[in-house]
Amino acid sequence: MKFVSIGSGSKGNATIISNSKTTVMIDCGFSGKETIARLKEKGLTPQDLDAILVTHEHSDHSKGVATLSRQYAIPIYMTHGTARGMKLLKYQYTKVSAGSSFEIGDFSIDPICVPHDSNEATQFIINNNNKRFGILTDLGHITPHIQKAYEHCDSILLEFNHDITLLEKGPYPYSLKKRVGGNLGHLNNQQAASMLKSMNLKRLKNLALSHISDKNNCSKLALEIAQKITENTKINIHTLEQQFGSNWITVTD
Repeated sequence: MKFVSIGSGSKGNATIISNSKTTVMIDCGFSGKETIARLKEKGLTPQDLDAILVTHEHSDHSKGVATLSRQYAIPIYMTHGTARGMKLLKYQYTKVSAGSSFEIGDFSIDPICVPHDSNEATQFIINNNNKRFGILTDLGHITPHIQKAYEHCDSILLEFNHDITLLEKGPYPYSLKKRVGGNLGHLNNQQAASMLKSMNLKRLKNLALSHISDKNNCSKLALEIAQKITENTKINIHTLEQQFGSNWITVTD
């Protein structure tokens, strides 16, 4: 099992998880045309996708979902609340619920409820051959349930959205600062670090730093924090970019 980001940040997010038989996309926050171009850069076409999983309705995660699904007959999996937020309740989709696992091809998928300012946000853990890939972004705080769910991942794509001080001094209006930094907003570097410390670091092989704000954080700062926590481990750290995303990463590398 391997994964790749085709873009991560406030201007669009999408992640691909694949093995020899099954390929799914988590979120599609780019236009259909841009998504196709970004997939091509990673050696993929829309026809390779068995499904699109949607974490929540915010446009940087959902912009191209309906277009891509309609054009290429790709099944969509999301919660009822996300479908409502995307105004797709009448569109054919498969409803998922936090706490209820489901299968797509070779993958067993666990939807995890997260606190975010959207209708019914979920993040996902993908299981295949006793290996676990977790994606965890767009949440305002870490709950004990989340810590337990993600504890034994082999690879994780984890949000390091903002630095508290940079957010406070940054250009956002006060209302947006409160939203981003609130309990239903996005993880700051310290929250992400706390989440990382709670995980089984002896099992974890890859850490992908994701959804890094270009105005309220910097990749270097997030990387330094992550490196300090993992300095005595064999964990590979990858910093995801808005424009490029990442190279392909094997879940157990």
